[in-house]
Amino acid sequence: MSRLTIPLSVEGAVLRPLLPLDACAYRALLQRNTHHLGPDYADDICATEAQQAAAFAGNPDPPVMFGIFATDELIGRIDLVPVHPPRYGLGYWVSEDHTGLGIATAAVAAVVDYAQQSLAATDIFAGVAHGNTASERVLERNCFARVAEFDTYCRFHRALIG
Repeated sequence: MSRLTIPLSVEGAVLRPLLPLDACAYRALLQRNTHHLGPDYADDICATEAQQAAAFAGNPDPPVMFGIFATDELIGRIDLVPVHPPRYGLGYWVSEDHTGLGIATAAVAAVVDYAQQSLAATDIFAGVAHGNTASERVLERNCFARVAEFDTYCRFHRALIG
């Protein structure tokens, strides 16, 4: 896989594909953020380093799983989920000690541009658990619109063409 690096609009922050060598740092980051992430990330939190490394080894080229890095420190993750390409799902999180700095907003903006340019994506969807207003604001700042409401989450959508 290429050593793709996508700079963010926040100084010192970048996205780069997650690789097997990131598994140890990612697992430690998950452990530090267990309470912050909540039950939606239980499977990821319980995964072993070897399981994380295997998942990252399966990151295709062009990649869809990215680490969010600030001054070379892994501080979060953002993924494009190829549900029905050219339509993608979006998932992201930033460590609790890096929230409120604009990093998630910048990461979503960068990965949306990447999806459009590198994956020819036409639509991106994201789900946000009820009560996660910070994540809703991240999506709204990136021109996503709320399109559906379910028992536990709201669905957001951004069309990239038309």
